Amino acid sequence: MNAVRRGLGNGLVQAFLVVIGLIWLTPLAGLFVSSLRSAQDTAKGGWWTALASPGQLSFGNYSALLKNAGITQAFWNTVLISVPTTALVVVIAALAGYAFAWLDFPGREPLFLLVVALLVVPVQIGLLPVAKLFGQLGLFGTIPGVVLFHVAYGLPFAVFLLRNYFAEMPKEMLEAARMDGGSEWRIFTRLVLPVGRPAIASLAIFQFLWVWNDMLVALLFADSSSQPLTVELQSQIRQFGSNIDVLAPGAFLSLIVPVVVFFAFQRHFVQGVMAGSVK
Repeated sequence: MNAVRRGLGNGLVQAFLVVIGLIWLTPLAGLFVSSLRSAQDTAKGGWWTALASPGQLSFGNYSALLKNAGITQAFWNTVLISVPTTALVVVIAALAGYAFAWLDFPGREPLFLLVVALLVVPVQIGLLPVAKLFGQLGLFGTIPGVVLFHVAYGLPFAVFLLRNYFAEMPKEMLEAARMDGGSEWRIFTRLVLPVGRPAIASLAIFQFLWVWNDMLVALLFADSSSQPLTVELQSQIRQFGSNIDVLAPGAFLSLIVPVVVFFAFQRHFVQGVMAGSVK
């Protein structure tokens, strides 16, 4: 009897999770269907009406999207901003996190407290001063300028996260590696990084999603030649409000890339969350 109850309970939980998953995926499915409809069909009714007449669906909008120089350039700008930013934040934060966790150097605790204090600084406070500085350095309106801003404001949380994760590693494990003659660099690359892979993967996912979906920083620091997809779509909505046959596939492209990245690394993400909850 208890086994039956447990089975029913697990079945209800699974059914509930399936329903939640379907609800979560509904906007994505609706956007995808809309991206396959012409502007005339979209004007006639909601995206769900296309399910009754699938003949109106085609990939012609995506062909038009590839011919839209503004959106294609913005897509590659988004890649050129998101990928280097994520890589730099993860690499620098991993090095700094290991140093704060296991290396003794003068001022380690005050420096880490400063990193923690930077977590509460709103991004809006630094927009105008950094914009003025970038203007003097010739970085304003460029992709490197946007990347540097995202790296600077992403590092405090990244260092804090990885430092706390690395600090929970067994001290005996690192001492044994040092007694075997391992250098700090070798210990970091061969021991700490493999053990900390779940936390690093979680950080990479969060950082990538945040930068990919950013609009505030890009609106201020990117010009027309370096603006990402979020700004380009917003600009086209403002200029061509009825250009749904281009905007819908562009919005779906902007949405599907983070979804693919998340599902590609979800195993590491779950491991990082579970490890953090256990510790």
